[in-house]
Amino acid sequence: MDTNPFLVQGAGLGLRRPLIHQFLETQPQEVGFYEIAPENWITIGGKYGKAFRAMTERFDFICHGLSLSLGSTDPLDEHFILAVKHFMAEHQIKFYSEHLSYCSKNGHLYDLMPIPFTSEAVTHVAKRIKRVQDILEQPIALENVSYYAAPGQEMTEIDFFNAVVEEADCNILIDLNNIYVNSVNHRYDADAFLKAIPAHRIAYAHIAGHYQEAEDFLVDTHGADIIDPVWKLLGKAYELYGVFPTLLERDFNLPPIADLLKEVNTIKTMQVAWQTQHEKRYA
Repeated sequence: MDTNPFLVQGAGLGLRRPLIHQFLETQPQEVGFYEIAPENWITIGGKYGKAFRAMTERFDFICHGLSLSLGSTDPLDEHFILAVKHFMAEHQIKFYSEHLSYCSKNGHLYDLMPIPFTSEAVTHVAKRIKRVQDILEQPIALENVSYYAAPGQEMTEIDFFNAVVEEADCNILIDLNNIYVNSVNHRYDADAFLKAIPAHRIAYAHIAGHYQEAEDFLVDTHGADIIDPVWKLLGKAYELYGVFPTLLERDFNLPPIADLLKEVNTIKTMQVAWQTQHEKRYA
């Protein structure tokens, strides 16, 4: 499946409702695209609905789902998928991404749970992803997730992830912070994981902060500044695969917009530096 050219460009930012009016007023040039969870916006009306419409008329957007529960044994919520399809068409949203996880079992669990790394799970999840893509009539991007236990593990995380992506024939949302967090918690080589990613499927990337509970235990929070090892992992990804759209996630402990834009600008600076070096190399 061809993922080029990228459907969004540059450095992106997750749009959080408390900041929407400030972004609409300032329209920061640093931000190349925005990402929203459709669950939080599909039914929004009033002043936030009007502000969101004004934003989508001016900027590129991606939908990043929270509740599709691709790994669940519950039936797919096809009514929700159709609602997302209509929402995306209404706002000209570029594409949809989701987590390789599940969050329901006879009702919502309100957390992203790890799917067992088994061949049976590969077949189950890939079939559900194909159905989602059939309904949306476009490929989705699948995110590698952070996890704190690996029940019933028969294969490594990267082998499981790649097997699902290959069988489902979907794209990838590569999350650099999740790779780093998992590499510490589960004691594997983050660079080796990164090198095993099927790069031709990358649609875009996430980068975020986390919380250090202990020296050997990190919690993926999206509530802190990005640390140097995660920035270095992003740099390594660009070195391996070239520049791809990369989005800053910040879900709580929201700092002033100026501080968010500093991290967005760091992404942009890294992208420009790679492009400049690449142009010189092949000049």
